[in-house]
Amino acid sequence: MTDIASVWSELGGDPALLARVTTVERPGALPARLPVRQAARACVGACALAAAELGARRAGLAEVPAVRVDDGAVAAAFTSERHLLVGGRAPVAFAPLSRFWRAADGWVRTHANYPHHRARLLAALGVPDAPDAVAAALAERPAREAEEAVYAAGGLAVALRTPEQWAAHEQGVAVREHPLVERGRLDLARARVLPRVGRDPLLPAAGLRVLDLTRVLAGPVATRTLALLGADVLRVDAPWLPELADQHADTGFGKRSARLDLGTGRGTFEELLAAADVVVTGYRPGALDRFGLAPEALAERRPGVVVAQLSAWGARGPWAGRRGFDSLVQVATGIAAVEGSARRPGALPAQALDHGSGYLLAAGVLRALAEQADEGGSRWVRVALARTAGWLLEGAPRTGGRSDGASGDGAPAVPAGAWLAERDSPLGALRYALPPVSFAGGPADWVRPPGPWGTDPARWE
Repeated sequence: MTDIASVWSELGGDPALLARVTTVERPGALPARLPVRQAARACVGACALAAAELGARRAGLAEVPAVRVDDGAVAAAFTSERHLLVGGRAPVAFAPLSRFWRAADGWVRTHANYPHHRARLLAALGVPDAPDAVAAALAERPAREAEEAVYAAGGLAVALRTPEQWAAHEQGVAVREHPLVERGRLDLARARVLPRVGRDPLLPAAGLRVLDLTRVLAGPVATRTLALLGADVLRVDAPWLPELADQHADTGFGKRSARLDLGTGRGTFEELLAAADVVVTGYRPGALDRFGLAPEALAERRPGVVVAQLSAWGARGPWAGRRGFDSLVQVATGIAAVEGSARRPGALPAQALDHGSGYLLAAGVLRALAEQADEGGSRWVRVALARTAGWLLEGAPRTGGRSDGASGDGAPAVPAGAWLAERDSPLGALRYALPPVSFAGGPADWVRPPGPWGTDPARWE
């Protein structure tokens, strides 16, 4: 079920604390056939409750602060990249070659926002950088043949499947065998001693250091949330991997951003790890293991660490090592088929797999920190976009809405204005969505605005 109670149970939370949660339901928010509004509310609500629980422990409160989840705030946050203005300019969400294409026997969706992915797509198809040329090449190929050819070249393309076809796919089976939020213990490290924090505002993650090795959206949403809650978050990227400036602006609130080559800068990384409380990774499973970043290796060098991992397709199965993005996971798992029509595939009203998975991962980290205070042990937490997609599909019955902006019961759209704010930043004047994680006494906004990507020193403050 796509409700707060089911997610809280997945996180191992005390069911008695659910009484501390109230919701403001707005039926026009995030209209879709699938229960997107309910799922988004559940992810944010569980994250807020985990934050309130940890905050109560650290501030010595007799009662967990009341949590309030407003569908309007959640919807604005889940579409934050659409509300962002940088110096009055709206960002471009998708590049011209990131879209649906007709194949010989169905549909294919490609992702080519990054220059290297665009180059690999064009190389796989043997065409110049022109939408008409890509369309002609894909129209001649069966969808799944195109999927495999582009993947073999290091590009990103996924054939449209129905939910039933994905359920029978080997990767769909592998993902479904695991919980929505996987959690585990790595060793017998002693119980974490969390120092007391103040109450105005109540910052559950104050004083904790988070090493952020994530990219794109879901992972950065998780670490942006931990930054809201008081953590010192340092995002570290490889110097040669390009980043989209607007994407970084949207997810960079509360953080610092540095560039570091993990091969030549190993000593610097080990210094960062030695003082880190949480390490969050958002690369393909196993991609960082050669740098000693597998959970077991991290815990061996930094006992008591919490390792949080985010991937597109999950840690097991034939697609575990594939790159993926929210839009592609929607297509592979059948969401695009459900949200579309007989004429064309559709899409969710937000990149809900990314945002939802981000809040789930942050919630898992917060719960791991709370459990460590009682039981000790280094911990790992794992979330996959494909598993979040499966959970959303399992949340049917579907509402009967359409992906053209009408909700299931015909309720009017919910304007986002009440949940937007403006501020100056090193990037210029910003308009942005406020955080949806809300509990009594907690922070209402990030302390630090985003700065230019990769310009901070690779050290803790």
